[in-house]
Amino acid sequence: MNDPASPADALRSSLATLLDGLPPRQAAQAVERLIASYRGATPTDAPILRDRADVAAYAAYRMPATFEAVHSALEAFAQAVPDWTPGSHTDVGGGTGAATWAVTATWPGERSVTVLDWAEPALQTGREIAAANPALQQARWQRARIGSALALDPTDLVTVSYVLNELTAPDRTTLLDTVASAAQAVVIVEPGTPDGYARVIEARDRLIGAGFHVAAPCPHSADCPIVPGTDWCHFSARVSRSSLHRQIKGGSLAYEDEKFSYVAATRLPVTPAPTRIVRKPQIRKGQVLLDLCETEPALRRTTVTKRHGDLYKAARDANWGDAWPPAVD
Repeated sequence: MNDPASPADALRSSLATLLDGLPPRQAAQAVERLIASYRGATPTDAPILRDRADVAAYAAYRMPATFEAVHSALEAFAQAVPDWTPGSHTDVGGGTGAATWAVTATWPGERSVTVLDWAEPALQTGREIAAANPALQQARWQRARIGSALALDPTDLVTVSYVLNELTAPDRTTLLDTVASAAQAVVIVEPGTPDGYARVIEARDRLIGAGFHVAAPCPHSADCPIVPGTDWCHFSARVSRSSLHRQIKGGSLAYEDEKFSYVAATRLPVTPAPTRIVRKPQIRKGQVLLDLCETEPALRRTTVTKRHGDLYKAARDANWGDAWPPAVD
């Protein structure tokens, strides 16, 4: 991600060009409405992105965060299926296509790419932004209503990011069945809230019922060990913020942390992580506390101390969401 030519840097550059001349006040007003829609509990039957101003505001506010969250989920998935590369990708409800950029950051190279969304302004802007990414030059940007009537062609990978909240429960169920019938692998990302986690668990159960194996974040395809209503599984991705982004959000930091929940599942053979770090590691004097989800399945806290040698060093460098223990080269 530090490569000057990386998809993350190309995306930021493309967004900067897109947002040139956009009055921050206009963008901020659009962002306030988008935040309400993004965090709202009421499904909508109309496109959230209505016009060019909405799309530009969305691109500034959400696209970098969506990219980082989906990329984190895809990287965890790729570690569980290291010998597989998708030859085709369909992004359902993809808007301006952040997930397509995340796929190219995970598996470089060209593939068949289709972005489906019902907001034509988002598709038009996504196509414009994607001109900066050589791997997306031939992507198809297709208007489609996301819900029970959606039909999908067979594809290797389907991503569904920050979409399920916009659907009614029956439409979510039908969409998940459609996705499971069309894809070899499915990655679903939702906000890292209790409600977002609940939708991810619903999707996880549906995919397992359709014959999929969970590749990440879970070390298993058994029931989640979290007791409903007591906690929720979510992760965090660091997001660089542009100057316009900072103006819109009213903040001064050069970054923010995107909290997200996800499930990555596939019909392919998988080698999930033996355990997953499910909370931010707590570094204390001479020890690191790690909260782990284990294969059994179970949740457990372990303490790694200096007497563990190299494992202690690895624990100090470990991040929330990482597999544990680290792979040995």
